[in-house]
Amino acid sequence: MPTSHANVSTAHASRYLQQLCKHWAHKFPVEFDPNHGVIDLSLGRTVMDADGAALHITVSTDESASIERLESVVADHIKRFAFREELAFDWKRAEAA
Repeated sequence: MPTSHANVSTAHASRYLQQLCKHWAHKFPVEFDPNHGVIDLSLGRTVMDADGAALHITVSTDESASIERLESVVADHIKRFAFREELAFDWKRAEAA
């Protein structure tokens, strides 16, 4: 299963995690608390963990062709929530065993 991970430096990680989960909760299965969230999108799964310095995001999908799209959709939504700061998403891909 293609998987990609990004550590996004921000002091507002918990806020963005919760905003994204609430945003998609009406449309997709979502579970979250202030420090951990899971969203099962039609494109694939997004798992987020927040700490005081960063938002740690892992996306995975059943289809190799969808991983780039999933990275983009997740990053674009978080960037909209974080319009007051410039966030950097440096996705690192790995093929899960």
